[in-house]
Amino acid sequence: MRNLLTRVPKAAQAMVATLVRTIFAQPDATQVHAQFNRVVDQLLTQFPATAEFLVDAEADLLAFSSFPPEHWRQIWSNNPQERLNKELRRRTDVVGIFPNRAACIRLVGAVLAEQHDEWAVPRRYMSPESLAKARVRVLPGGAIDAKEVATAAELEAVS
Repeated sequence: MRNLLTRVPKAAQAMVATLVRTIFAQPDATQVHAQFNRVVDQLLTQFPATAEFLVDAEADLLAFSSFPPEHWRQIWSNNPQERLNKELRRRTDVVGIFPNRAACIRLVGAVLAEQHDEWAVPRRYMSPESLAKARVRVLPGGAIDAKEVATAAELEAVS
């Protein structure tokens, strides 16, 4: 979003940000793509550089819409990753200088394992059922490939 807003005058940044956020507020993938096209058309007259930037970033910007809508909120936000990076930084700053590379890898690995356990068991970030739904691949013609479907039980066995 910041990269997008650098192409807009300061006075119009709030309006453009609000306009772009409407893309994410749509209930299904077809409406997301339709709203994206409306936003680009609206920005094209007033801010052509911004509209071009959006068109170039369309695949990345709309990638979330290929997942089940239940996952969209988790995909939009990178707060969990930012929180994890902040915790890694905090823990490594406490140590200061590591005696060797293995010591650093041990500390970071322990923090990552702790975070994995937290995400996997007590407070699931995404439910096994919704993850199983995300694994369903629809083939051209509307058929579902049975080899690509994972059940919730199979996902539980993996984690």
